[in-house]
Amino acid sequence: MNDISGHPYAADAIALRGVNLSLGRGSARVHILHDIDFNIGRGEAVALLGPSGSGKSTLLMVMTGLERPDSGAVIVAGQDLQRLDEDSLARFRGRNVGIVFQAFHLIPTMTALENVAVPLEFAGARDAFARAERELAAVGLANRLHHFPAELSGGEQQRVALARALAPDPALIVADEPTGNLDEETGRDIIELLFRGRRERATTLILVTHDGELAVRCDRVLHLHSGRLTAAMLYEAKP
Repeated sequence: MNDISGHPYAADAIALRGVNLSLGRGSARVHILHDIDFNIGRGEAVALLGPSGSGKSTLLMVMTGLERPDSGAVIVAGQDLQRLDEDSLARFRGRNVGIVFQAFHLIPTMTALENVAVPLEFAGARDAFARAERELAAVGLANRLHHFPAELSGGEQQRVALARALAPDPALIVADEPTGNLDEETGRDIIELLFRGRRERATTLILVTHDGELAVRCDRVLHLHSGRLTAAMLYEAKP
């Protein structure tokens, strides 16, 4: 690990400086992110808003180390991600970053309990299954521990994904359109659980969404258009 406790951005949950990213090769190469600069404070809830194709999900991938930028600095929880090799980056992400995807991304051959516990085991937790059981109970799935994803509703699968993201007590939770595959009522339930988890643990939350009403529940909204940050709005966060 390359500790940067003396770094000027070490007090931030996230700091991006001069981040650029292009994808594709040759004539098909497209510049996706353009000179992205921002800081997110520890414990802050930030929404990333923008139209489809604006680069929101790609920016989320960069912030979590799932995509490496062509240039610029990405500092997360005091760690410069650019200085880490792939193995170190995976270990860092497992301990510090919880991710909730629109498509759930559960392992179909594992039960709900195993989906939450196995990443904890990989991270070295000795009480992985006990912690997983507690997290699943906290999202209302105490009676669904041994069900496989195919036996769960969409809302239940997203609850498993949320429990998996929260279980390591990460410094950062990122959610990419977490209600996109859910009906309105189920989506509201998931959002309440997400914000409750963030509030109870004082975790930093980054939420990618198209929903302006959902975005204003965050402390701040960043607007992305064609891979560029075009505006930032500060709100008094709603409970």
